[in-house]
Formats: sequence, structure tokens, C-alpha cells
Amino acid sequence: MIGALIARYLAAIICGYLIGSIPWGLILTKRFSKVDVREWGSGKIGATNVLRSAGKKIAIATALMDILKGAAAVILAGFILEKSYVMVGPFGFGALFGQVLAGLAAVAGHNWSLFLGFHGGSGVATFFGGWFALFPMVALFGGEILFLGAASTLFVSLGSIAGVVGTYVILIPLTIFSGFPVEYLIYALIGTGMIIYTHRGNIKRLISGKERKLGQKADKAQPDAGKA
Repeated sequence: MIGALIARYLAAIICGYLIGSIPWGLILTKRFSKVDVREWGSGKIGATNVLRSAGKKIAIATALMDILKGAAAVILAGFILEKSYVMVGPFGFGALFGQVLAGLAAVAGHNWSLFLGFHGGSGVATFFGGWFALFPMVALFGGEILFLGAASTLFVSLGSIAGVVGTYVILIPLTIFSGFPVEYLIYALIGTGMIIYTHRGNIKRLISGKERKLGQKADKAQPDAGKA
């Protein structure tokens, strides 16, 4: 019985990772612009680099598909796990915990895609897609911070970091004082850590004053651009 339950959790995580690994930015730019987004700008496959290399329409489509990846991973995990519940010592883990793991796996899949030699994007849209399936109001709150930060500074990377950190910060009092599930806090903490890690190159460029602003066209990517 326990083995079957653990297998369900593993299935949810694997499915989440595979869904997240689908490189929509690359697929859409190649299909509609005959451009390999990995060869431009940061070398990443997310909507920001797609905007710089292939234009607004494809960037919007990429963002929507990447959001859908996170939401789909969480929703599918809910179907796989249903009312599953596992006890590990004094701790109990239900379907929500599995959905959180699947959502995080989707973010990991986007950032380190199985289909792209474990390279990818920064995971922001997929992270918020998971929130739309878990708790939409948190997604809207973090998304608003992201939008305002990017619009006011013209640095999408800065807005993205502010958005994910903001979701984590607001969940701390909500978890302690309002009884929000601790699983939400886990999703926010680990997801924020992954996204800050994938933005480490952006952070260096922000500090040095070399980060591209919103609307700037992409140049040919450097050979190691996708690693930052």
C-alpha cells in the first residue's frame, strides 16, 4: 500500500518535470519566426528573451504556454494523487504536498529541460502558473509586483525577482497567523530559490549596470549565456 502511494507521488513529480521540460519558447520561435531563441540575448527560452529575438506576439504566446505548464503539472498531480495520504514518522503528506512537488518539478523542468541538455529558462512564468492552480490570489499578488517592478524600472529580471520574493514574504504571516497550508510556503521558498539561482547572471549585470532593459533588441548570445 505504501509502495503504491509513493509510486503515485513519484509519477506526479516525473510528469511535472516532463511537462515543464517542453521548450515552448524554442518551439514557437522556430515555428513562426525561424529563429533559435537560444542563439540570441541571454540564450534562455523564456518570454523575455523571446520578446527580444522574435517579437511581442510570440513572446505573449510563450508566456501563456509556460504559465500553462505550471498549472497543468499541479492539476495533473491532483488527479494522480486524489485523496492519497502518506505518513512518514510523525509527519503526514497529502495530495497538496504532491501537487507542490509537481509544480516545483515543472519549474525545474523549464529551467533545466530534459530536451535541451538541461538548459532552459528562468522559471518565472511556470512558477506563477503553479500558483494559479494552487491559489490564484497569490499568483495575482506576485504577478502584480512583477508587473509594477518591471514597468517602473524596465528591468524584467528585477521585477521577476521582486515578484517571487514578494509571494514568499506575504505567505510567511499568512501561514503563521491565518492558517494557510505550510505546503504553500514550501512551494514559495523553493521556487523562489530556484528562480533567484537562474537569475544570478541578471543580478551580476544589474549590479554592473549592463542588464538589458525592456524593449532592447537581443544581440547574438555568448557561448555561455544560457548558463547564467
